[in-house]
Amino acid sequence: MKDEPHILVVDDDREIRDLICRFLRKRGYQVTLAADGQGMRKALADSRIDLVILDRVLPNGDGISLCSELRAQSRVPIIMLTLLGSEPDRIAGLLTGADDYVVKPFSPNELVARISAVLRRANELPLDSSLHSAKILRFAGWTLARIRRQLISPDGATVPLTDGEIDLLLAFAEHPQVVLSRNQLSDLARGRNAIAFDRGIDVQIGRLRRKIETNPEQPQFIKAVRARGYIFTPDVEGCES
Repeated sequence: MKDEPHILVVDDDREIRDLICRFLRKRGYQVTLAADGQGMRKALADSRIDLVILDRVLPNGDGISLCSELRAQSRVPIIMLTLLGSEPDRIAGLLTGADDYVVKPFSPNELVARISAVLRRANELPLDSSLHSAKILRFAGWTLARIRRQLISPDGATVPLTDGEIDLLLAFAEHPQVVLSRNQLSDLARGRNAIAFDRGIDVQIGRLRRKIETNPEQPQFIKAVRARGYIFTPDVEGCES
């Protein structure tokens, strides 16, 4: 089958969908179209999607809510389209988990450039699809539930984590034994606490270590790699329940 990136375009404006579809196909991308959240969910269930272009305003559920829903279940890159170009609106999209933001009307060439940049960042890291799609991630006796956004310790206790800490731990658990730079961690953990990550990934890691490490001063799970970033050392198993 084709190896070209598969783009899902979710927009209720048929003219916009068709315009993007024609332009992307001329550039060699595979394209699937959806008019609303229901169509988005079906396309994601039916096919492997490499990137989602998601409209900010949709008839059955706004794009921000769908972006949040999608990000809770998947790390697929998301570019949001919107007529609303205000800074608070852009920040709302980014904090919900979007990787980039394009304001209508837009240049098709600019959209392709942004798609290429987002896919390049996503492809810089090795992808284990079994971990990225698993509902449950287990490591060293710990259980991390993606949908419930809940961490259970080896002795069965629920460990309270902030949204930012959950997103950071998911980023680590989806990329075990891989050295991640601070910028990569910020991109991977992008969610409602993206701004907090930008201000200090090291602070967030320190807080997470205090909750999962036996001795945070001598961490065994999240180790610093001099001049490069951090590595999550445990073996991670992905499963559905």
